[in-house]
Amino acid sequence: MTPIAVAVPLAWLLWLVLTEWVPMYPLNDLRPGNLRDRVLAACVNYPFPLAIAAGVALHRPWSLAVALVLCGLCVLGHVRAWWLPYFGRASAGQAEQYRREYARTLKILPTDGHAVVIDVQHIVVGVLTLAMAATTALAAFL
Repeated sequence: MTPIAVAVPLAWLLWLVLTEWVPMYPLNDLRPGNLRDRVLAACVNYPFPLAIAAGVALHRPWSLAVALVLCGLCVLGHVRAWWLPYFGRASAGQAEQYRREYARTLKILPTDGHAVVIDVQHIVVGVLTLAMAATTALAAFL
């Protein structure tokens, strides 16, 4: 399980890099005006999968614990950024960022009545986030 648990965070990172830097409209909407936000997101997000993969690869109790905590933070961050605003009420800041960055991207979920709708790009991020958490947990406990 360890090789898979190392590979999944790296796949998660690869997906982020691909969708944040390679124009693939309508999957993503990479306009020059959002370069600063993308750089900031990269600085915040990219260390997480690297640390998770390293923690699993070391396969020590402390490193696996750190990897699990980081996976939990990734899951919580994804839920907070996308699913809570979709099913609940989005803040004015979330609605504005969504309008500016993601309003034109590909969606498969219903959009009526939602200020923020998770797009396909971020549904894939969510699936990879859950897979990363699951494989890390399996590597830690098996």
